[in-house]
Amino acid sequence: MSLTLEAPRRRSARYRLNRALLYLLAVVLTLFILLPIYLITIAAFSPRAAVYTFPKPFVPTELSTDTLRFFLGSTGVARAFRNSLIVGVATVLLSLLIGAPAGYALARFVFPGRDSFKLLILSTRAFPIVILSIPLAVMFIDWRIYDTIPAVVLAHTALALPTTVLVTSSIFLGVPRELEEAAETLGCTPLGAFWRVVLPLALPGLAAAAIFTFVLSWNEVFAATILTVRNRTLPAHVLGVLNDSPLPFQFAGGFALVVPSLVFIFFMRRYLLNMWGRVTK
Repeated sequence: MSLTLEAPRRRSARYRLNRALLYLLAVVLTLFILLPIYLITIAAFSPRAAVYTFPKPFVPTELSTDTLRFFLGSTGVARAFRNSLIVGVATVLLSLLIGAPAGYALARFVFPGRDSFKLLILSTRAFPIVILSIPLAVMFIDWRIYDTIPAVVLAHTALALPTTVLVTSSIFLGVPRELEEAAETLGCTPLGAFWRVVLPLALPGLAAAAIFTFVLSWNEVFAATILTVRNRTLPAHVLGVLNDSPLPFQFAGGFALVVPSLVFIFFMRRYLLNMWGRVTK
């Protein structure tokens, strides 16, 4: 009898230990991500003179928008911020417009060389952007779109497309084909079945792909630096003046680079929760 009860107790203790380690790992990872963001944030909302103090207090004693206003009022920042937003949104739309149909085709249709085609798509990510940027710059000069926002959008879309195609392909694979066929038997056209049945079920995954694409575009700096001179995105502009800028500019610039991605994720989070399942007690 005692041996019969001992085994469940051991499994229960091992389960609690595994859960505790899992929670501890989650806390450590969360702190690893949030701590730098917190330090940059309190520096961005401190008076400019307080940015130079050392050691810095972990809890700020005085909050001010002085540093942030100094950054936003610097030459070229507002224009670079607007360029980054335009490039990010345009890259998301273009990537989904091209990548989602390709992902749907990979998920629904069987054709010779499909697996090789997937590997070929994935292999394009192996090319360093350093190698791709120079030929792209030469090509865009020939096309007379060098140093323009469409050039950066095209470059960022090319970078994001492999991931978008593969992610959306896995998303459409998760939607049962039987639901689509049932909708067609009830009178829907193939396009109507996709619009009314498949697309609502795939929206959480598409939102995740959109978040990844936006963050990739927002944080991308090398291609934007090579392909633009006057119409730079915010990361490229901050990088270009980093060595000659004071500390308040650098901290506020770091904050400005992080916030839009967090805001975008905040508005798209409900789609992610729907995809991964809500946490229930």
